[in-house]
Amino acid sequence: NLAVLESAGVVVKVLTNGDRAAFELAEEMKGHHHHLVCTQCARIIELDDCFLNDFQDQLARRHGYTQISHRMEFFGLCPSCQAP
Repeated sequence: NLAVLESAGVVVKVLTNGDRAAFELAEEMKGHHHHLVCTQCARIIELDDCFLNDFQDQLARRHGYTQISHRMEFFGLCPSCQAP
């Protein structure tokens, strides 16, 4: 079912580590944001700040593209997984 919703553009896959993946509503439904993913426990934090919007606009103008978008995930160890 998730594959059908993903192909229809209703949800997008948020990549995690290894064989795990999470899904969320598509940007049109949820709003633009990025993710910070723990590589150990797969905890996902949504990041509302996007420093790439200006760069995206420059790319679109420079190369003549329209309807350009981007997705980004950052990976690392969350504070809980860093604890000894």
